[in-house]
Amino acid sequence: MLRLAERPEPAAAPGRVRVRVAASTINPVDQAVRAGFMGDYPKPIVLGWDLAGTVIEDAEGFRAGQRVAGMVPWIASADHAGTYAEVVSVEPGWLAPLPDGISLDEAATIPLNALTASQALGLLNVHSGQSLLVTGASGAVGGYAVQLAARAGAHVVAVASAGDESHVASLGAKEVIGRDDLGGQRVDAVFDAGTAGPSLIGAVRDGGTFVAVIPPGLPEPERGIRVERVNVVPDAAKLRELVTAGLTTRIADVIPLADAAEAHARAAAGGLRGKLVLRVSRG
Repeated sequence: MLRLAERPEPAAAPGRVRVRVAASTINPVDQAVRAGFMGDYPKPIVLGWDLAGTVIEDAEGFRAGQRVAGMVPWIASADHAGTYAEVVSVEPGWLAPLPDGISLDEAATIPLNALTASQALGLLNVHSGQSLLVTGASGAVGGYAVQLAARAGAHVVAVASAGDESHVASLGAKEVIGRDDLGGQRVDAVFDAGTAGPSLIGAVRDGGTFVAVIPPGLPEPERGIRVERVNVVPDAAKLRELVTAGLTTRIADVIPLADAAEAHARAAAGGLRGKLVLRVSRG
């Protein structure tokens, strides 16, 4: 059960940065944890990978009042404490300073999803002139992948949800198709951000590359195709690039943290266009 609870604020500690969280987001991995798909964790746990907020005191190269965004890999942490909290204590390597011109709500949508997209494109060795098929281009990870790949000069074929074709085209895709149009596609590489599944390997040319976001989406290698799964890891330098890159973000709604359970129910129901942002504080 997801419920609001009182917890003591983490104390200042060497090698850590305390951040007053303004916004977090709901990601599929949070829902998977709630459903038990990610294994058992000691209870209670605090969900949330993304944060945008302000640094509380000078620490580890950050200054008090500085706006930051970050990805917190809470699953691997000792206290299993994520970002659905007013104050968090994090490693400095999980954070990037925020530039002026981006709101805290927008910034909260970037860390986990854009880092996943960027690291997937690294595995795919995306480059100019390459043809790349991106599934789930209407979603956050796929949408960021389309933008980053297009900027790298790739010819992006993007799979969009019905009604989202114009939005996905605006992200830089050269071709926008629906899932029913996947048959007959032949590209140098596939990023399966929308979990189309192992059969999608048929769209990859001999000797190409296939990268998926979840283990069930991984096909068996064939025809010299390299198959990998992206396992996102914190990367402060890359996150700093991403939050200053002017990426198009999309927010479906901003909901108070106290209503997180309702927000999770909305996310599970599907049909959203954009991320659900949880407003924790004004930062």
